[in-house]
Amino acid sequence: MTADPPTLADIRKLAADLGKRVAVTPVVECPDLADELESGTRVFGKLEFLQYTGTFKARAALATIAGLSADQRAAGVTAVSAGNHAIATAYAAQSFGVSARLVMTASANPARIAACRRYGAEIVTAADVHEAFRVAERIQAEEGRYLVHPFEGRQVALGTGLVGLEIVEQVAGFDALVVPVGGGGLIGGISNAVRQARPDVRIYGVEPTGADSMSRSLAAGKPQSLEAVNTIADSLGAPFAMPYSFALVRDNVDRLCTVTDDELREAMQLLFSRMRLAVEPACAATTAAACGPLRSELAGKRVVLVFCGSNIDWDTWTADTAPGTRDAA
Repeated sequence: MTADPPTLADIRKLAADLGKRVAVTPVVECPDLADELESGTRVFGKLEFLQYTGTFKARAALATIAGLSADQRAAGVTAVSAGNHAIATAYAAQSFGVSARLVMTASANPARIAACRRYGAEIVTAADVHEAFRVAERIQAEEGRYLVHPFEGRQVALGTGLVGLEIVEQVAGFDALVVPVGGGGLIGGISNAVRQARPDVRIYGVEPTGADSMSRSLAAGKPQSLEAVNTIADSLGAPFAMPYSFALVRDNVDRLCTVTDDELREAMQLLFSRMRLAVEPACAATTAAACGPLRSELAGKRVVLVFCGSNIDWDTWTADTAPGTRDAA
């Protein structure tokens, strides 16, 4: 079992401690989306893209910085991200009056870089995600800044556990929960909370085929790394799994599945045409899974889909939904 997983009492205390720094995002029933699935299936969307900064990442970053000592806060923080985690760390750092020097990949969306700067963060760029982690480690060593990890550790699971706790309190009697998977920080925290409150619920995770580090890790029985990440869902493009989040997924998640970039594109188009939601590829992953590999398993069930984020501009959305017009990040 995972060493010292957050309890529901721990998660509730964090919610009280963070107060208005974090939003309780709504859950809405999605009948137009349910019409695309088997008869009798009901779909509920956890609209986490309405969280401050546009994604769930703010919760984990806030939880991490809230847990730092005064000396650690004085030294400042750093982070690695294609965008969403960087924005969240910049927001959390500003919220607590902490300096942030963040490492982002060269492929990061300019709108996301601009969002980080609006929160007062300094940005350093790296060629790819592997180099970005090396640069962040150097900043950490040379400047003494605390590395706010994008998906690993108890504080991350504590923060993302807030999402799971809210779902349990907002949706009565749901049968299944589908969560996007990058490095495992979101599904690790959500599944840990939901499993404690509702052990009967089936919990599914969904990864892009080009960034399936958690699926490979579960198959191998230990965290695995990828030689390369190849997916339009850059927010789910973790190059490796790590022990804490891996253990939470192993202990609490019933099944992982994968979806292709074309399935993500189709899901993005579906969410726009049926619900008028223009979301990033990562946010469409749960819809892609519900309409694809999980369709038969979810038939006739009350299903919660986590819509994780929507930090995307119109030009990128248009490019992402047109096959062949943009290379995978």
